[in-house]
Amino acid sequence: MTFVHKFTVALALSAALFSGAAVAQEKVINVGTLAGGTVMWELQAMQDLGIDRENGFDLQTTEFAGNPATQVAMQGGAVDAIVSDLLWVAQQRAAGSDFVFLPYSTAVGGVLVGADSPVQSLADLKGKKIGIAGGPVDKSWLILRAWNRKTNGEDLAAVTEQVFGAPPLIMQAALSGEVDGAINFWHFMAKMKAAGMREVMSVSDAAKDLGLDPQTPLLGYVLSEAWIAENSDLAAAFAKAVGETKQKLGSDDAVWDKLRPIMNAADDAEFVALRDGWRAGIPPSGPVDKAGADAMFKVMAELGGEELTGGLQALPEGLFWQP
Repeated sequence: MTFVHKFTVALALSAALFSGAAVAQEKVINVGTLAGGTVMWELQAMQDLGIDRENGFDLQTTEFAGNPATQVAMQGGAVDAIVSDLLWVAQQRAAGSDFVFLPYSTAVGGVLVGADSPVQSLADLKGKKIGIAGGPVDKSWLILRAWNRKTNGEDLAAVTEQVFGAPPLIMQAALSGEVDGAINFWHFMAKMKAAGMREVMSVSDAAKDLGLDPQTPLLGYVLSEAWIAENSDLAAAFAKAVGETKQKLGSDDAVWDKLRPIMNAADDAEFVALRDGWRAGIPPSGPVDKAGADAMFKVMAELGGEELTGGLQALPEGLFWQP
C-alpha cells in the first residue's frame, strides 16, 4: 500500500469515526402528538425555524390517534413528552407517577350564539338548549356554571337543556341553529367565530369575575422527573426552545403562512381566527402561580366532582416544572 493509499484510508477511517461519534452524541427528543392536532403547529414551527437544532437537539414527533393513546405512550416510556390536560397530570402524580407539567396553553372557550340571536347574556339562555363539547365536566362549562350561580343565582345545568357531543358535531349544531348557544374547544370556536357567530361571554372573563387567574394553564407538556434528571441539559434546552418558538409564533405572521397547509383553514378568515386564537393562549413566562391554579381547581372540582377530579382532593406538590 502506497503512502497516498494509506493516507486516504486514514482519512476515511477518521471521517467514519467522527460521523459515528456525531451520531452517538445526537440528542433527540420525541414528542407524542395527536394526528392533525394543534400542538403540531408549535412543533412544526420549531422544526421549520431550526430552533430545536439551535438549542442542541433534534425534535421528532410520533403521531397517535387520540389522547388516551398519547397518554399510554407516555406512561410506557415510548415518547419523551406529550401535551395533556393539567388534571390528568395531577391525577397521575397523585397516584405515584413522577410526571410534571410545563405550560403549553391557557386557551379557553366561551359561549357562542348566532349573529342574529336575541341572547345577550348567560341569563338569556334560561330555558334554551346549549351544545357542549367535552362532556358534562368540560372545564369551560364548569367555570361558566360557577359564574352564573354567583351572578344570577341559578345553575345553568338546572335551567337549560344541554346537548353533549364531539367538537365538530357541536359546531355544526350551532351553525345550523339546532342549539341556541354552544361551548366548544378553542380552535372550533375560532372557526365558528369566523363563520359569523358571536361570543356572549368568554371563560376568561368569567374566571376574572370569580377571582380566578385566566392565565392559569390547563394544557401543558408532560415530562418525567426521572427523564429530566437523566437529561437535565436536554430538558432545559427543550423548555427554552418551546419559549422561543412561542415568541416567534406570537409575533411573526410569516411563520404562520408556512404552517397554513397543516391548519385545515377553510378560508382566510378562518386562518386568521385560528392564528389569533392560538396566540391568545400563549402562557406568560415564568413559574405558574400555584395558588391561582389551586383556586381554579377548587372551583371546577366543586361542580365537576369525582367525575372530573378522579378523587383528587388538591393539586399535588411539585406538579409544575420550572427549568
